[in-house]
Amino acid sequence: MSLYFSEPSTSSPTSEIDDTSTATPSYSDTQASKKADLAGPGIGDYAELEKILPQDYHPLLTPKETQKALFHLRRYIEDNLCKELGLMMVQVPLIVDAESGVNDMLDRDGSRTPIQFHISNDRDKNPIDSQVVQAATKWKRVALKQFNCRPGEGICTDMRAVRKDYFLDHDHSAYVDQWDWERTITAEQRNLEFLKSIVRKIWKALVGAEKFAQEMFPELRNPRYPNLPEELTFLHAEELLAMYPALPRKRRETVILQKYPAVFIIGIGWPLKDGYPHEMRAADYDDWITDTSSQTNRDTHGLNGDILVWNHVTQRRHELSSMGIRINAETLRQQLEMSNLLDNLKFPYHQGIINNVLPLSVGGGIGQSRTLMLLLRKAHLGEVSVTVWPKILKEMCAKKNIFVLE
Repeated sequence: MSLYFSEPSTSSPTSEIDDTSTATPSYSDTQASKKADLAGPGIGDYAELEKILPQDYHPLLTPKETQKALFHLRRYIEDNLCKELGLMMVQVPLIVDAESGVNDMLDRDGSRTPIQFHISNDRDKNPIDSQVVQAATKWKRVALKQFNCRPGEGICTDMRAVRKDYFLDHDHSAYVDQWDWERTITAEQRNLEFLKSIVRKIWKALVGAEKFAQEMFPELRNPRYPNLPEELTFLHAEELLAMYPALPRKRRETVILQKYPAVFIIGIGWPLKDGYPHEMRAADYDDWITDTSSQTNRDTHGLNGDILVWNHVTQRRHELSSMGIRINAETLRQQLEMSNLLDNLKFPYHQGIINNVLPLSVGGGIGQSRTLMLLLRKAHLGEVSVTVWPKILKEMCAKKNIFVLE
């Protein structure tokens, strides 16, 4: 079995950041846009980005106030995630052994590769080929076993990673910081209702964090930037496609966020009725293949999803988190086969799942800088995190009163 949508084109004129148009395109334009929406990173246009960055931006907090808020908010969110989900904070690797298979490949098309380097060690007698992590998704599941986490218990990490293949814009950077969390579950909990219950707990922590930030700095209460809704709207990717069949994924998200300012889109990775997945997902962590039609009363698959919100500062769709119930032995093999990646079964991580050595789990990553950017009403990730940006982007931000940290 193999994926039955066309391979994405990397030469489409559709920009990585061009997601605001809601006009109905022609059939050929629709197919080109949907393919481009699946393409690997590196598709971007700084001339377009300059147009979409806010024209009348005035940060509500000074750089000094921002730094103070960042550290208090991080602590609040970590504490409340642990409280809501039954987690404990643990150490997380920045580098992993390349032979372990625990690094996150992010998708299935091979476009986002990790930084790899050789540690000669002992004059190359005991060398290690290492990789900088792109996310701790698979490592966390191994860690659940290491820390003997029982169902209902889990871990949370202050994860740092490098993703060198992103186009660097207002909300993508090469330096990634996440609250990567994982929790042990039972076989009976591998269903959509349980997934939704977990998502609601996370949302409660984020809504609480916004209120906490505004108690610290009342100037963050600004009528231009409405607060997050108390409740998320849950939609399956198939529902969203049925609502806007002619639009590519990013535009569908943009349109639905005009109606519901905070959504959790379920079922990301399985090819939808138009032949394209809502978005690519790696084959070896989230379960995007399980048939959920008995739970949704429509032809649906997948036990994962994304939290997206409308960012009132940037006037853009804004992804906060990806998460899901993880693959088991059966669905791992199915997803690897469907993705033509069965060779990955040789890795220790994959063997641990196939042989039922690693626990069943649910987990996800919440973007720290993405979340803090949203809560502190910032226009750019560079206002809340220190990383590298191209000269063209730094100059562009300076002209628009965006203070990028260096």
